[in-house]
Amino acid sequence: MNKRNYNAEMERILLTAGEKRLLLHSCCAPCSSHCLSVLFEKIRTTVFYYNPNIEEEEYRIRKAEQIRLLRETGWADFLDCDHEVNRFYESVRGYESCPEGGKRCEKCFRLRLEETAKRAKELGYDYFATTLTVSPLKDAELLNRIGEELGRKYGIEWLPTDFKKKGGYLDSIEKSKQYRLYRQNYCGCVFSRRKENRDG
Repeated sequence: MNKRNYNAEMERILLTAGEKRLLLHSCCAPCSSHCLSVLFEKIRTTVFYYNPNIEEEEYRIRKAEQIRLLRETGWADFLDCDHEVNRFYESVRGYESCPEGGKRCEKCFRLRLEETAKRAKELGYDYFATTLTVSPLKDAELLNRIGEELGRKYGIEWLPTDFKKKGGYLDSIEKSKQYRLYRQNYCGCVFSRRKENRDG
């Protein structure tokens, strides 16, 4: 069975997106840099910075960098929200010791994408999506499957993506250098930081 080419699907949709509106969940400025440069002038995009998984100080730094990138480039608008860190801990309770990329991460993806879907529907957006697929460490097939499921649940179109394709991840590194972006070395939650400290 052939794997779906989510990047090609996105490109086809963007050809006729015109004035349609996208609510794009973003985890950080570096990951969003490539994604937003692809989307710019193809669809009207708003960045939704919903990341209750990220620890407080790290969250503050990443959010400030996200806002700075958008101000400097004009690539998208910004939609703020509450941090809601307790929602993350509730959603991953019982999965704290799971390895990176396992069930805990899936719970975290679902939490963030579900809030994006709900907000996109409430505010009248045409699509929702996430920057998470730019990372080679994130499962694009899983993210797209969750997104499509939530799109059906809330009655909002999921924009299929695999932003790491066509050198997307490498481009995000180059854009991080170009815009002097703070680039973290771990996912953002306390569990991934503990792993990074063990491996480092």
